[in-house]
Amino acid sequence: MIDRREFLKSMAGLTTGILLSSASVGSGEEHKTRDRLGPLLPTRRLGRTGEAVTMLGVGGWHIVNMKEAEAQKTIETALKGGVRFFDSAESYAENGVRSESRLGKLLVPKYRDDIFLMTKTTSRDADGARQHLEESLKRLNTDRLDLWQVHAVRNPEDVDERIDNGVFDVMLEAKETGKTRYIGFTGHSSPAAHERVLEQTDIFDTCQLSVNLVDVSYESFIERVVPTLVERNIGIIGMKALANGGFFGGSKHGQHGMNPKIVPDRVSIPEAIRFVWSLPVSTLVTGPDNAAQLQEKIDIAKAFTSMDDDERNRLVEKVADMAGKVVEFYKA
Repeated sequence: MIDRREFLKSMAGLTTGILLSSASVGSGEEHKTRDRLGPLLPTRRLGRTGEAVTMLGVGGWHIVNMKEAEAQKTIETALKGGVRFFDSAESYAENGVRSESRLGKLLVPKYRDDIFLMTKTTSRDADGARQHLEESLKRLNTDRLDLWQVHAVRNPEDVDERIDNGVFDVMLEAKETGKTRYIGFTGHSSPAAHERVLEQTDIFDTCQLSVNLVDVSYESFIERVVPTLVERNIGIIGMKALANGGFFGGSKHGQHGMNPKIVPDRVSIPEAIRFVWSLPVSTLVTGPDNAAQLQEKIDIAKAFTSMDDDERNRLVEKVADMAGKVVEFYKA
């Protein structure tokens, strides 16, 4: 526990390096606290991109599970609340509804120049990746992405297959031709997959990975991957702050369930989310079931204060005995 305490303390110290106030970022433009839509949530530097992104982002998978009217309300709540980071993926689809198409209809036409737009490809070969990119651009109703990511790397063998089949080459090609400004990779199954990507290449600008209170105690992305990302100045996009329902006893994506509950039995939602924001993450992608849930996260962001070492470690110890595949059911 002493080692873990020191590790988390060092991670918290690195967080200050990505916080933005009135400093210049990116191409030298003055950092903004508001835009034409209104006040922004606090922003953080997205690694080597130099971009200022809002500390909260909207998860695209959940957008397809809402009625269209609620999806529109959620998008408008995000924009009014100062959120400017929007996540999606070509694979996000339920009951004939696609996340990218929803965003392409409800978000992009009016707000493309105001937002940071990201999507992903699950393809395991070059031809499939190129096809996914063209289809994503069409569905999103745009000619360029801000960020395109290799999606859901599962293990080292999966990483090697995608490299051998040219997927990483297509990512670079997309960046060089201007179809995306930046490229990255994601995964939630195993830190070993992320480690293999980082062993094999340094082409990526961002990495999206699971970060939460129990991750520290089991197959930890925070301990095994985050330090290398910080060292290489790769932008860190956090996800699964509440284990995608696992903190509420769920055992499948986005669902609550009958397993022991971290929330509310051990910690509160604000505590769990503040823990993640106290790490060197540039933005946290949240998956709300509705606009009200997103507003709750916006309110937490507006009131955010970083955790001190004692609070951080107290919370980790409070849930350490619950760490593992029951809570983080998506881990390999």
